Amino acid sequence: MSITWADRINAHVANSAFGRWFRLEGSGHPKEREGSRFLTEIRAGLTTWAAMAYIISVNASILADSGGTCVCNNADDPTCATDQDYANCLQEVNRDLITTTAAISALSSFLMGALANLPIGMAPGLGLNAYFTYSVVGFHGTGIISYREALAAVFLEGWIFFILSLLGLRQWLARIMPQSLVMAVGAGIGLYIAFIGLGSGGLGVIGGDTTNLVGLGGCTADNYYEGLSGYCQHGVLQSPTMWLGIFTGGILTVLLMLYRVKGAILIGIFITSIISWPRNSAVTYFPHTESGDLLFDFFKKVVTWHPINQIGNAIDWHYGKGRVWYALITFLYVDILDTTGTLYSMAKFAGLRDPVTLDFENSTIAYCIDAFSISMGALMGTSPVTAFIESATGISEGGKTGITAVTTGLAFFICVFFAPIFASIPSWATGGALVLVGSMMIRNVREINWDYAGDAVPAFLTVIIIPLSYNIAYGVIAGVGSYIAINGIPWIIKRLSGGRIVPTTYDLAEGWTVPPGGLMPYWMKKILGRDTSPYPAGYSNNSEFRLERRDTGHQRSSSVDTASQDIDKHKALEMQEASTLPAVAH
Repeated sequence: MSITWADRINAHVANSAFGRWFRLEGSGHPKEREGSRFLTEIRAGLTTWAAMAYIISVNASILADSGGTCVCNNADDPTCATDQDYANCLQEVNRDLITTTAAISALSSFLMGALANLPIGMAPGLGLNAYFTYSVVGFHGTGIISYREALAAVFLEGWIFFILSLLGLRQWLARIMPQSLVMAVGAGIGLYIAFIGLGSGGLGVIGGDTTNLVGLGGCTADNYYEGLSGYCQHGVLQSPTMWLGIFTGGILTVLLMLYRVKGAILIGIFITSIISWPRNSAVTYFPHTESGDLLFDFFKKVVTWHPINQIGNAIDWHYGKGRVWYALITFLYVDILDTTGTLYSMAKFAGLRDPVTLDFENSTIAYCIDAFSISMGALMGTSPVTAFIESATGISEGGKTGITAVTTGLAFFICVFFAPIFASIPSWATGGALVLVGSMMIRNVREINWDYAGDAVPAFLTVIIIPLSYNIAYGVIAGVGSYIAINGIPWIIKRLSGGRIVPTTYDLAEGWTVPPGGLMPYWMKKILGRDTSPYPAGYSNNSEFRLERRDTGHQRSSSVDTASQDIDKHKALEMQEASTLPAVAH
């Protein structure tokens, strides 16, 4: 086989200080990552960006519903739904959020790649932004605390996470959670996101109902009940923008995904948007009105630098309100499950997770970067930043090192200067994307232990209460509370009876043990001179370890297996599954 120009470039880069820092194959680093190539990493990074880029417009659209720093003083219309000055302010907030989302995604992804050397993209998380907007701040600021106070909660959460990460507590807390509950939270958030995508902030298929609370929507504005925006009196499912979003943003996107087209969600969003940009059409995003003229004037700039005027450094630094701490605790808990779970799953997929301790390379650095990015994002006006499972698309393209994430970050940085384009993406273009992302997240229910009621019922309550209450926190509280009650009482009875009285299906219960590896992080063990190897005495670091499950369910145990064929086969199956989707939901 002849040596190509690509081989020469890969070899040259690998043999440089740059290659040794990122542990490319051939760099000579003692822990170089097998199969890593410079040009492959670049391609993987662009693939991850294409799968993630939809978050720029989607995040701005959701967070703008909070009202941002805009003030509504209309006593007759508490949400200022018909106030033109408030609408103009919201447009400015949306543009600010476009810049913020692209900028913080660029910064966090770059740091994750450059410092933690992980092929994982970062951006403001779906689900967390919905909780921030609709449950904490409320639609147009009608929630429990103001937008500025919510940013204060997010900012402090980041620094609390930073301390927990340095001490190793964040990693440990995530690993002690019952697996079924962890999976249920992700699935519930998926339903929550899909419901938002189907509602008035997305496709508009679902609207309000004066009798049943929710019902079919999709009517034009002149068919709403008087004073009830989103409540269709008649003419349901007749909105042309709704059908455009369903076919181009939904069905077309799914077809692209079936044929493994990279960036399918982003393509669907832009096709829908391009069709909506001409002004003289029934689906235009730029009607001939005052607000439409303002939108169109900004759109015509195409490439520009839009500074963060409304939401930059907008934090209310007063932490005296109890509801601020309520929001902070919920952000902490959901983020522990969300970001920590995503990082672990992506590290495993990339072959970087230790199967015994369940930890992964540079985990402390990765969590500290995530925590730092959360606080920096709050200063820029956005909800918590998190790792994206869309990173699986880049990993399936061969991404193994931080070069993948650095490339993703640089691509997001370029997007900062295309704010007029991303700010002109209508809600019916992103609604289909939200539904598809939700459908991907619901896959988590496959990992729930449905064979034992003590695991299944708390998980089900978590899944169903999150979308029905429009609140992630309530679902988490219901799941954890019911889990403790349902499983705690049989445990007490078992202890008191000396193990004689147990549920008949107790052997099907999901096993729960304290994770191996202890609380102390790797860097602290290194300083104290402790043994940092997780492997049993007498085995080398090259020994293969395997995690097994009992035939009856989900209790984990570790055992030595010198034959690596099973592990290689399992990883191949994981790669095949992830590669079937161009964008896996976060």
